[in-house]
Order: sequence, then structure tokens, then C-alpha cells
Amino acid sequence: MSALSASPPDPPPLPRSSVRPRLRTVPRAAPPAGGELRDRARGGMLGLAVGDALGAPAENMKPSQIRQRWGRIEGFVEEDPAGTDDTEYAIFSGLLLAEHGSDLTLAHVEDAWHRLIANLDEGPFRGAGFSERGTLENLRRGLAAPISAQHRHAWSDGLAMRAAPFGIYAAGRPAEAARLVALDGTVSHDGEGIYGGQAVAAGVAAAMVGRSTDAVIAAALSVVPEDSWTARSLRRAVSTALRARLDQGASRLERERAVRSAVVIGGYPWMDLAPEAVGLAFGAFAVARGDFRESVLTAVNMGRDADTTAAVAGALAGALGGAGAVPREWSAAIGPARGSCLPSMAGYHVVDVAELLTPPGGPEREEAGS
Repeated sequence: MSALSASPPDPPPLPRSSVRPRLRTVPRAAPPAGGELRDRARGGMLGLAVGDALGAPAENMKPSQIRQRWGRIEGFVEEDPAGTDDTEYAIFSGLLLAEHGSDLTLAHVEDAWHRLIANLDEGPFRGAGFSERGTLENLRRGLAAPISAQHRHAWSDGLAMRAAPFGIYAAGRPAEAARLVALDGTVSHDGEGIYGGQAVAAGVAAAMVGRSTDAVIAAALSVVPEDSWTARSLRRAVSTALRARLDQGASRLERERAVRSAVVIGGYPWMDLAPEAVGLAFGAFAVARGDFRESVLTAVNMGRDADTTAAVAGALAGALGGAGAVPREWSAAIGPARGSCLPSMAGYHVVDVAELLTPPGGPEREEAGS
């Protein structure tokens, strides 16, 4: 049964009195038409979770290793697919944003990190990647933001992986999405790490109300410094993707190789670089013309930090095409978060978060880039 046709179980309450997350600041500018905004919100969050689950088995692998083990990945390669820290942190940020809306402050973010992560028992993944581990260690030592983000992995893609909810909430307003995600990221990231999150949030904000991949890419580039590593990587990936797309004789493998070669730092041991991951995700989205299945599978089969790149590509393509763009057999496999990384997020479903991030009735918004 599809995750959209089934009635999801009621999520457990946040471990904070009896207050259920709600929108305190509902955007008054309006969405595309009727319930389309909510459908795109579901598509964005489901797309993130599907990409995460599809890419997780290929994380930290080279394309040659992927081909040797599975051939070309065309769907789930595990019997019980599940999201990773990407999905659980996106839920975490989504609930925080749903509670505070545009009134979100750095104090709210820091408080949530303490209450819902740092002060609780950790799951098997011990708080997730290097940037999250460094942040949690700093917070537990009594350091506050932005000092809590001063660790060796402040440039990671840990903010980019949880940025989609900000674009969903600020649909049609890329600058606002970038402002809000930077507040979230100040606790855990700095510099290129924040730029990566801003590019993703702005891209999703444009996808929520737009129709073209070009508008999504333009929105992402509009919110990061032009001479930043993130912007340069994104431009290289997208321009390479466009050239590869125009080459009628190029195979999918050749297109993937071209995009990957444009941004990957060969020989560098860490695969969670924000500029690299964001470049790969937007490159996959561009070479696939925003088609959901191809965007996500291109990201997965390029390897590296495949769960994050596929999650970002999935969020962009899902927000652009709506929930119907996500193959039903994939969306049906997405259940409530298991709390493997963040025990406090166990039981929440990404579709529930999408509902919280969109105002009832769906007000109209200006087309991004217009």
C-alpha cells in the first residue's frame, strides 16, 4: 500500500510538555493552485526519504564498486530499506521549523539540539556524521553557537541533508529559505557547510512553485556567494550535465561519469564535502531534467556520499513534480523514522512533517525567479 494512500499512525509527541508542533507564522503569499502546494511538500519530503534509503547501501562507494556488486542500481537493493541520519535530521529540523516558523531563532535551534539530541541517550549511529559528532561534543562541553560549529567538519553536507524542510516552508521565497536554514546551520556548520544548506533550501523553495529545472538551479545559485566553492562546484556540475544531456550518443554511465568528474576531489578521503555533495545532487537533477526516478538513480550510482546526494536530488525532484512523481513502490517502502540515529525522532513520518510545513488551504505564491 502506498504511504500516501495509507493513514499514517499518529506520531509520538515531542518530548516537551504536551505542545504539538504547529505553524506559528503561516506564509500569506499563495501557492500554485488548490492543494498542489501540499502535494509538492509531500513530494519533497518523500523524495528526500526515498533518496536517502536508495542511496544508503552505496554510501562511500566508487561507481566501479557499485557496478561490481549490483550492476546499475535501479531500485532498493535491501529487503528492508530505511532512511539514515539524513531523514531523521530532516524530520528534526522540520518539526523545529513547524513549531516556530519564520520566528525561528538561533536560541530555538540550540535549545532543540540540547533537548532532543545532546541530552538524550544516543541511537546506534551515535548522533550521525562527523559534523554532528563534533557539534554534540561541543554542546556537551558547554559551548554555544556559533562556537559549537567550530570543529573539523563544519564544511560537511550535514546541513544540506536536512535543508529541504526550509524550502518547503518558504515555498516561492528562496531568500527566506536561505535565511532560516542558516539559523539552523549556525549551531553545527560554518562557511561552505552553510552555503551548501542554503543552496538546497533555496532550490527546494523554487521547486515548490516552479516548473523548470533552470529556475531551481538559478534560485540555488542566487543565495550563495558567487566565488564560493559551493557555487563553483554547482555551476561546474550543472554545465557539465547540460552538455552531457545534449550529447545524444552519450550513455547514462558516460553522463554520470562526466558529472562526477566535474566536482569530485579525487583522492580526498572524506566523502561528505558540502560543495561536492551539493554539486553532485544538482548535477544529477539537471542531467535528468528533473525527472524523479532518473535524478535519484543518477545520484545513487555516482557513489560518494550517495545517501545525501540522492536525498537532495530526491527533494528537488519531488518538490518539482509532487508526490505523484515518486514511484509508488518506492514511496510505499517509507515508514516512520526508526530512531536509529535520533531516538527522539522515532515514529515520525516525513509525510506528517510535510503536512505541518504547509498552511491549510494553500495560499498563492509568486513563481520563483519571476
